Amino acid sequence: MLTHYDLIIVGSGPAGRSAAMQAGKLKRRVLVVDSNHRVGGVSVHTGTIPSKTLRETVLNLSGWRERSFYGRSYRVKEEVGAADLKVRLHKTLDYEVDVLEHQFNRNHVDTLAGSARFISPTKMTVSTQADEVLELSADRFLIASGTKTYRPDTVPFNGSNILDSDEFLQMSQIPRSLIVVGAGVIGVEYATMFSALDIRVTLVEPRDTFLDFIDRTLINEFMHEIRDNGVDLRLGSSISDVEDMDDCVEIALENGRRVRADMLLFAAGRLGATEKLGLDKAGLVTDHRGRISVDRNTYQTSVNHIYAAGDVIGFPSLASTGSQQGRVAACHALNVPSLPESPWFPYGIYSVPEISTCGMSEEEIQQRNIPYEVGVARFRETSRGHIMGLEHGMLKMLFSLKTRRVLGVQIVGEGATELIHIAQAVLNLKGTVDYFVKNTFNYPTLAEAYKIAGLDAFNRMPIPEELKSVKH
Repeated sequence: MLTHYDLIIVGSGPAGRSAAMQAGKLKRRVLVVDSNHRVGGVSVHTGTIPSKTLRETVLNLSGWRERSFYGRSYRVKEEVGAADLKVRLHKTLDYEVDVLEHQFNRNHVDTLAGSARFISPTKMTVSTQADEVLELSADRFLIASGTKTYRPDTVPFNGSNILDSDEFLQMSQIPRSLIVVGAGVIGVEYATMFSALDIRVTLVEPRDTFLDFIDRTLINEFMHEIRDNGVDLRLGSSISDVEDMDDCVEIALENGRRVRADMLLFAAGRLGATEKLGLDKAGLVTDHRGRISVDRNTYQTSVNHIYAAGDVIGFPSLASTGSQQGRVAACHALNVPSLPESPWFPYGIYSVPEISTCGMSEEEIQQRNIPYEVGVARFRETSRGHIMGLEHGMLKMLFSLKTRRVLGVQIVGEGATELIHIAQAVLNLKGTVDYFVKNTFNYPTLAEAYKIAGLDAFNRMPIPEELKSVKH
């Protein structure tokens, strides 16, 4: 018997999860299909949650945050092993899955573990883990299948010391030295995390630059700090060969240099997990990286009743934006009015140190020929920074000289991904530099850096019209 739903969602990551919750609250019949035997998608099992949990564990056990006071040799735990890193990881993942399963049950969302595949634009089959093949139909579909690791044939992956980013968390022991190939978000996060454990890390990137969507001032500050922390950054040379030497891995670079380490993490990109979905049967095509093109307002694909959201549609590929996209897609698919997404969202990179941005970079502003002013604050200029022992960290704000409005904010350093939300609020509410000058911030806090940076720019900008008429 053919089972019919109002909405079938492929994938239970952030996009699929929020779409399912929205559809469930609208009392529609909804099914979530996931190829994993546990819900949560890449975000919960191999991506966002595991990597951020690992980061917190590393910073806690290594005593990283206290070293400016107690010296670089300070440790909370003298010897940190792979088992130590996994204790908090497993507890966190179990909790996330339990919460998600409860949410699905509470909102009457059906779930099914199996591989989904379109057989027509309105029907699909699901091959379950019990070796059953079910045929399903729906009025609407949402593809939120996420991404998978890019594994070129030239890299001899072996699951032990030559790993992709999904396998990396399953390591049986922590290496003494590590090569990370690919200075994208994932590569940078893992390279800096393991450097905090005093592991010798070499970060290799074929291009001359990395994280090009981030303000260059911030990247220069970041590069200086990670090099000071011990990361050997090799830019501008591709890998010509990877050799598994049993007890170590050696790579050859096209510039003739060779690098040897105990372990290699290959993190040079991800592909849309769409290969097995039978998209051609639904009338859909993907780009060369398996991603699906959508209308960025509704998340409709070229086939009107099929939607896509999350990492499978490409940039920005964040759990936070995927969740928003899933909600918007579900509302549009079910013909329910919904508030549009805010134009400015925060981008967070959980490296050591953290990076977070919202709005335009200085390079973008220059390309648009917008007259602007810059305000900068160093965390060491704040009392809270001294209390925490912060030697590095900065907040940079960009303002329009014409309208005085905030154009962009970039932060590198402790708490960057939390602090950025002040910038997001002011940006979306069309606030100006005057907001930071007029308002009081808790003292002592790192948020006080906004006040410092605001005054830094304010003092170089033309006097506001309303102040010119004030008599003293």
